[in-house]
Amino acid sequence: MSPSVSDPTGGAAARPVTCPGPASPDRDLFGTVPRRPAGRSPRRRNDSRTDDPGGPVRTSSFPRPLPALPALLLAGALALTGCTSGGGDSGADSAGGAAKEAAPPAADDRPGAAGGDASGAGATAPPKAAATHVIRTASLTVQVEDVPKALDEARTTVENAGGYVGDEDTSRDEDGRERTRLELRVPVDAYQDVLDGLEGAGKLLHRGAKAEDVTDQVVDVESRVKSQRASVARVRELMDRATKLSDVVTLEGELSSRQTELEALLAQQASLKDRTSLATIALSLSETPVDEAAEDDDPGFTDALAGGWDAFVTMLRWLAVALGAVLPFAVVAALLVLVWLRVVRPRLPRRTAPATAPAQSPSPAVPAARGEESGARD
Repeated sequence: MSPSVSDPTGGAAARPVTCPGPASPDRDLFGTVPRRPAGRSPRRRNDSRTDDPGGPVRTSSFPRPLPALPALLLAGALALTGCTSGGGDSGADSAGGAAKEAAPPAADDRPGAAGGDASGAGATAPPKAAATHVIRTASLTVQVEDVPKALDEARTTVENAGGYVGDEDTSRDEDGRERTRLELRVPVDAYQDVLDGLEGAGKLLHRGAKAEDVTDQVVDVESRVKSQRASVARVRELMDRATKLSDVVTLEGELSSRQTELEALLAQQASLKDRTSLATIALSLSETPVDEAAEDDDPGFTDALAGGWDAFVTMLRWLAVALGAVLPFAVVAALLVLVWLRVVRPRLPRRTAPATAPAQSPSPAVPAARGEESGARD
């Protein structure tokens, strides 16, 4: 029987150690030949016998005397040392192979081990964070010198960023200044750059921004769309299997209802996608008011000349307006007078003048009498 050496790696299997020298079935571990009767095969004895009638009962696997036990243990230790040195190479190879087989599970059990493979590293990686969906809106009020020019610049800025111009409204206030309001849609990535560019077009009067997180709503709608599509597919599958007309009619109604719900969810999903991918900017452009002269400034010659010219131009304007208003009536009146003088009047009957008494000449006696009176006075 050969001794067994336990595996240094902790393996359960035992490996028999062979000692140098010719192997003989008649020799035991210590090189001794037990005595046995000829013609009988060696066999293991596991019986109980009593050496002394009055002594204790001893059970033994090998028939050897008890006093030789220390010597046998020493000889066995020496034999094991020699056998280990002789078969060290094979034992080292076997132990190394067992260690290599046992090492990978131990490395796999440790997260982030150097011997771990890519699959193990991927399994321990943290889950990817869900994308955030935000609806961004802003409002700007900018005062500019030239509204049409600023409007063209705003259009160019938005189109270069990949957006577009939506609603537009242009009007004039009580003072005659032009004012334009328009809605701009720009990609979220270029949202801040477009805002900065629009602010630099003139004098900023107002700015407001708002951000609304709709991530939960987007995830909920996507989940409902997925479930509704699966529901529609199941109803269609049932319709394909239906054989009765009543079942087909019922399933068609159910399919129509679920299809309507699915279309509503898809429309809501598209609206959320549009509002989260494109930001909305409400831009208001107004003209800069003209600076009026201060009240405490004394008017000069140029101011008086300008005022007189304005008054003269205003008077001419009003005269022209009055002339334009009276001219139609004057033309009609002139035509009527011309018709009267040329047509109507010559046809009227002429009236004869009444006879007048002949003028009486003064009597000559009166002056003579006056001469006599003047001579008498003298």
